[in-house]
Amino acid sequence: MAKVYKKTSKNGGLILYMGKRDYVDHVDKVDQVDGVVKLENTADFGDRKVFVSLACAFRYGSDDLDVMGVGFRKNIWNQHLQIHPAVHKPTLTAMHETLLKKAGDNSPSFSFEIPNNLPCSVALQPGPDDKGKACGVDFEVKVYLATDQTDLDDKIEKKDTARLIIRKIQYAPSAVGAGPKADICKSFMMSDKPVHLEASLEKDLFFHGEAIPIKIKINNESNKTVKKFNVTVEQTTDIVLYCSDSYVKPVFNQEFAETVDPAGTYEKTLSITPQLNDNKEKRGLAVDGRLKDDDTNLASTTMLKAGTEKDVMGIVVSYKIKINLMVSGGGLLGGLTSSDVTVELPLKLMNPAPARVVNFFTFPRVDVNPVVEKENHYNTGKE
Repeated sequence: MAKVYKKTSKNGGLILYMGKRDYVDHVDKVDQVDGVVKLENTADFGDRKVFVSLACAFRYGSDDLDVMGVGFRKNIWNQHLQIHPAVHKPTLTAMHETLLKKAGDNSPSFSFEIPNNLPCSVALQPGPDDKGKACGVDFEVKVYLATDQTDLDDKIEKKDTARLIIRKIQYAPSAVGAGPKADICKSFMMSDKPVHLEASLEKDLFFHGEAIPIKIKINNESNKTVKKFNVTVEQTTDIVLYCSDSYVKPVFNQEFAETVDPAGTYEKTLSITPQLNDNKEKRGLAVDGRLKDDDTNLASTTMLKAGTEKDVMGIVVSYKIKINLMVSGGGLLGGLTSSDVTVELPLKLMNPAPARVVNFFTFPRVDVNPVVEKENHYNTGKE
């Protein structure tokens, strides 16, 4: 269903209209951010002007942790425009025309160009008791009243501000590479021969919600027994903007009670599907910039472009699959002499481009009449 997003300042004088909240990074460029602002009671503005800003920022603490007025938020990039009195009027687009039908023809319009070297939106999943906006990288459109956009001492009142969080997203490339392959040959004490483990994927990138087939081969030439094995998918989140913290969270784990006796072999393709629905309670898990619980998923793999500084990305997300065999000897000491055999495969998870979404998801019904969505909070906490 087509929507028009609307945000109103507490004083009722500024009403922000935007036609979408997801803006696609096409690698060479990013979708243009278009919007309009309806102005009410302009006589109450006095000598103050109306500005619109678009900021990409990294939030590493909630608002209630602010210390002496210093917020836990660092701007990565921001841009400001004065729209009343107008300094520059953008060329009207089809999106502007649609929004002006809702806001009125006299509403000033604005456009922003997002640089293509900025990170995509990503949020760290809050815990059940956490309040306020989630930590992570977000993009925020803000319309506000001020005497001068460059005056740092100019205190901007919350009642004179309307804000809307948007997302910068990136779709999976159309070209899919060859799948990774890993193998290990491990020897043990009291055994003349080793255990061979090999694992491979059919391609290097999968979509969120798509089943991932893993081909596993085990050749047990030792005199020990493979009792079982585990398949785990781990998400690694590197915080690269202000420190070098790294967090590893399992997003899928399954144990397979498959036994491979001495001189035995095993070959099978197993299917796994890591999903956010199975990890809703994990605090600190990286998710694609959270707007609503029903339209987000696990954070997509960060695709670093050539020439991009890694620390500008704020948060870098990656995945890997671990296959771990538990091998034990026989007799009374079998449990005490157990050992692990492990291989790891890199994994890329991303969203499919809209033309390919039909392969895995069902489109909602499209309504030709736009709906105005008045309140759409970034997280469970109020803006």
